[in-house]
Amino acid sequence: MSQYVEISQLMKSYPAPDGGQSVIVKDFNLKIAKGEFVTVIGHSGCGKSTQLMMLAGLTEITEGAIVIAGKEIAGPGPDRGIVFQSPSLLPWLTAFENVILGVEQVFFTATKEERRQIVEYYLTVVGLGDAMHKYPGELSQGMRQRVGIARAFALKPKMLLLDEPFGMLDSLTRYELQAVLLQLWRNERITAMMVTHDVDEALYLSDRVVCMTDGPEATIGEIMTVPFARPRDRKAVMEDPAYPRLRSELITFLEVRAHRHKHGAEAIPNPAASATVPESAAAATA
Repeated sequence: MSQYVEISQLMKSYPAPDGGQSVIVKDFNLKIAKGEFVTVIGHSGCGKSTQLMMLAGLTEITEGAIVIAGKEIAGPGPDRGIVFQSPSLLPWLTAFENVILGVEQVFFTATKEERRQIVEYYLTVVGLGDAMHKYPGELSQGMRQRVGIARAFALKPKMLLLDEPFGMLDSLTRYELQAVLLQLWRNERITAMMVTHDVDEALYLSDRVVCMTDGPEATIGEIMTVPFARPRDRKAVMEDPAYPRLRSELITFLEVRAHRHKHGAEAIPNPAASATVPESAAAATA
């Protein structure tokens, strides 16, 4: 299967007080198919958000390369839509105005009516059809995050990047927005990478789960292929006989194997063997 995203020998380091280098992420290698949904999990501080920000072009790459659709990235761009944990909306603009800001920049050749239709469509799909002209201060945290999701999809990016987008929400709102995200993702057939610390969220949303080892010099420890058919029903996924086993494997990695991994010191399976997209990833576009 052809690759859409190729991350090769990715490394991020910062100058250390002793004059050396503090390495956050090292030897991060991953290939992602078009339309695949990949989730990265790991402990806080392991560098999972750092690699996502390098993919977004918001953090400079120390070594390595990232290629999307055959083009090496050299900074941020509209080909990548980003949803952060906090949507960071401009408080003096309505939901509609927050979304159309980017749309006007990306679709500057479209008519005013066409741009309006794009914004109204995505705000309606995320459930804000009756609230699109309200200001952020009038919206709940979940509604503000819906604006953030609409803003990212409205740019029609080649890749969607999500940095713990539901981490600040209560369980019920999180489940609702996961369903909204899956609906949009299936409609757009977009390639996605999400960072999360939630094992259940990773299994429910993903085609593959990338497990990062603890830092310093964090890297990919293991990659799990998620077998559940799409479209997914939460209840059916949770009741699938494979679910408890997969969940246990991820938790065991986080509690045991992620800590033990030292470069060259522990016999953890080499992720390079499983870093390419498995044939079953075709289900990502189902």
